[in-house]
Amino acid sequence: MLTIGICGASGSGKTTLAEELMARLPGRATLVHQDAYYKDHSHLPFEERARINYDHPEIFDHDLLYADLKALTEGRPIQEKGYDFAQHRRSDPLTTIVPGDVLIFEGIHAFYDVRIRELLDFKLFMKVDPDVCLLRRVQRDILERGREIDGIARQYLDTVKPMYEQYIRNYSEYADIIVAKGGKSQRIVDVLACYINSGRV
Repeated sequence: MLTIGICGASGSGKTTLAEELMARLPGRATLVHQDAYYKDHSHLPFEERARINYDHPEIFDHDLLYADLKALTEGRPIQEKGYDFAQHRRSDPLTTIVPGDVLIFEGIHAFYDVRIRELLDFKLFMKVDPDVCLLRRVQRDILERGREIDGIARQYLDTVKPMYEQYIRNYSEYADIIVAKGGKSQRIVDVLACYINSGRV
């Protein structure tokens, strides 16, 4: 199995790149999103859940994530994980993820845990202008996550930008490839798909 990690700021195009690559590998690839592995805080009132820093690396259940990725690399299926972003709580679907020839893992802190970094054969870092990332995040949070613009702005200033500067931008040092055009970088998709479809995987 070939394992590909995609890391970068919120709104940098990680999911878009992963889905573009998945489309070029029909039936061969498995995609895991890090943001399905937020720790569960459903025991807290909604107001408290909404104030949690969801951009800090320790907000994720790295042990569970590592266990699932390890299982997939060993050819074992896992139960899909999920998260309700509107209610800020875990929402795991009752579905099974079966490993394929390629495992794609994406997330803002995809390279944080050394155990997970060591599982990845290729590590891609999305290098996109922060202004572009912010605009994409605003659109996504309004259209897909039911957020209000005031809340998005507050979260960006309070947690998104500080966590990017403290952690995320530094993950580029672990990358094998820097992707400078975001998720629509057709060249990197072509290169990876060609490598995989050449029969080397």
